[in-house]
Amino acid sequence: MIINSAFRFLLTLNATSLLVIIFLVQKGYTLSYFFGGITWLSWIALLPSEVSYIFYLLLPILSTGVSILLSTRLGKDEFKSGEVESIDHANNSFLPSYLGYFFVALSISNWDTLWFVYGVLFVFTFLSQALYFNPLFLLFGYEFYNITTKNGTAIFLISRQRYKRPDEIEIPLAYRINNYTFIERG
Repeated sequence: MIINSAFRFLLTLNATSLLVIIFLVQKGYTLSYFFGGITWLSWIALLPSEVSYIFYLLLPILSTGVSILLSTRLGKDEFKSGEVESIDHANNSFLPSYLGYFFVALSISNWDTLWFVYGVLFVFTFLSQALYFNPLFLLFGYEFYNITTKNGTAIFLISRQRYKRPDEIEIPLAYRINNYTFIERG
């Protein structure tokens, strides 16, 4: 239970962190803004701002990679042949709502507003028990699928496999993020 909650916390952090990154880039906050007062890090002020922005982006990318590695600690399930009634590719269906984060981040004018908006977004994402759509999974070769089982259960599957038909789905090992979300690492 603790592993699952920690994993969900990490996934939520990964999925929502781009809001903060966009705010930092839009406001022009570089690493020297955060570390400029530390004498032995004064050389950071000499770096081009692009280095800071790349560093900001690398943090959630690396964190997403860590979450993929940690997924093996989650509960295990399987999907037997014939259990899946329908499958829909979900990559594009979440992109518009995720782009909404970008527009919200661009309209945030100060730190107080950023932390309030981020906090509300984080809590709702964490507590939703629904989907953990994170576009950074796409960088690791994962796809997103909405699956309906024969008994009518709607499931969100994160997988590296390229499924097109329900009869193709036979997954001997899927890791349970929550009751409705699974990740297949194969």
